[in-house]
Amino acid sequence: MFKLEDIKGIIFDYGGTIDSNGKHWAEVLWESYQDQQIPVTKEAFREAFVYVERYLAVHPIIKEEDNFCILLNKKVDLQIGYLFDKGYLTANDKKAEYSLAVSTQCYNFVKGLISKEKPVLEQLHAKYPMVVVSNFYGNIHAVLKDFDLLDCFDEIIESAVVGIRKPDPAIFTLGVEKLNLPASNIVVIGDSYKKDIVPAMENGCKTIWLKGLGWEKDDESATADVVITDFMELKDVFHLK
Repeated sequence: MFKLEDIKGIIFDYGGTIDSNGKHWAEVLWESYQDQQIPVTKEAFREAFVYVERYLAVHPIIKEEDNFCILLNKKVDLQIGYLFDKGYLTANDKKAEYSLAVSTQCYNFVKGLISKEKPVLEQLHAKYPMVVVSNFYGNIHAVLKDFDLLDCFDEIIESAVVGIRKPDPAIFTLGVEKLNLPASNIVVIGDSYKKDIVPAMENGCKTIWLKGLGWEKDDESATADVVITDFMELKDVFHLK
């Protein structure tokens, strides 16, 4: 545990941290697939998830102005389309129904989470300068605006804009530079041990790991200065109301 008086600035991850409370987005989506009774195996779903993430990395499908609802619609459409193309799903008349159901459920999940988290972010920003450092698609401004979170952050560093992706420590170096503080006075808050905590430590930052259900199991020795399992535990870490 670090000394709270040493912290002068905060770097937040976004995806998987603020928008899903530590749960990897593959798990959020898979839970919705199950709730909507979409008849595919988890292995097939994971294959579709990986395909779409790689596809979006090289095809500018997500536009700068797309909010999170639009982003989800596009991603889930691609996933469902892949599952039909590969023969994992066969009832073509349900393609649009499946896509709408999953994207709507996931959007409402995020909206509900952020409604609870926003007061915490506002209280933290009243005490500290805050920067977002995120692997994202070029539209994170639109996403944060959609959820009324833009005013909670002083700067945004997005992989698609700066051309650096986590786990490259250089993207966190940009965050440290934006805060204009010694790295030892900055805490990084993220859900991924490999993509957030390790490169943050390499930069000399303090770390808070929001440890949730990940894509794969982390090494049992993996740790951080502070480990939490719920975003709202930040209230206790930072002595908020």
